[in-house]
Amino acid sequence: MQLIQQLLSGDRRSIARAITLVENEMEGYHSFLQQLPVHQVPVIGITGPPGAGKSTLISALLKQLAAGTNGNGQPNQIAVIAVDPTSPFTHGSLLGDRLRMQEHYNNPQIFIRSLATRGALGGLSAKTIEICDVLRAAPFDYIFIETVGVGQSEVEIISLADTVVVTLVPEAGDEIQALKSGIMEIGDIFVVNKSDRDGADQFTAGLIRTLHERPATPGGWVIPVMKTVASKGEGVPELAAAIARHGFHPNPERQLRLLAERAYRLIQHRRMRNIHLPALTIDLEKEMAKPDFNLYRFVESRV
Repeated sequence: MQLIQQLLSGDRRSIARAITLVENEMEGYHSFLQQLPVHQVPVIGITGPPGAGKSTLISALLKQLAAGTNGNGQPNQIAVIAVDPTSPFTHGSLLGDRLRMQEHYNNPQIFIRSLATRGALGGLSAKTIEICDVLRAAPFDYIFIETVGVGQSEVEIISLADTVVVTLVPEAGDEIQALKSGIMEIGDIFVVNKSDRDGADQFTAGLIRTLHERPATPGGWVIPVMKTVASKGEGVPELAAAIARHGFHPNPERQLRLLAERAYRLIQHRRMRNIHLPALTIDLEKEMAKPDFNLYRFVESRV
């Protein structure tokens, strides 16, 4: 397929076309996905509560990494998937990360694509896995995924990212206990952003104590807690180095779990493809008028 060849060459327009093909489930997209080659490209998930500065942190990392080179001595090529929430009323999306990362849009080394969640919970679009695999086929050295910023439900990022960076701010100190059962359990690297604010040192120390309660990480990886001021670039080189170090700790058990999670979500999405809430609502309105209506019989008729 010509589009795959153009994708492999790194042509930006072809990458955008391929993503559109997959995102909108256009004719031939199944065949396209089945022919994609598999490249080992590190996927870094940036997650955390709203207001933690995830977009600013990614922007600073892009600047840092774009100035470096890959193993072949060529400038790093970087892709970003920025997932934005969809309005439950208009079904539209602000796609605000386009604005916060606008300084990188003219950089030929950086490809940024915003996606709407389209009602998906968990901080990821239902199509993010497939689109990430499209980017894996292109000649990128890093792929970043920024989730929408919805707190604990962002744990879905662990099903896709090789390295999960959890971004917090000093003001989150009172929220640590609430977060422990969510995103606190999935991070490979923790970042205290906006660490020039009051209470950053105390919050960092408390975060380290909390992380010590977690079970030991397979592969000998010691989870770091790093302080950054992304808007000023402070701590960003150290964070980039930590992301690279984590990539040198291969974990076959985790890789298998990632593949299983991705397969599960893809199968789930395929089986739900023809189930639409508006159509269900219309059908339910008709069925409810029947005296013997039963919700479970209704559901069983559509499974």
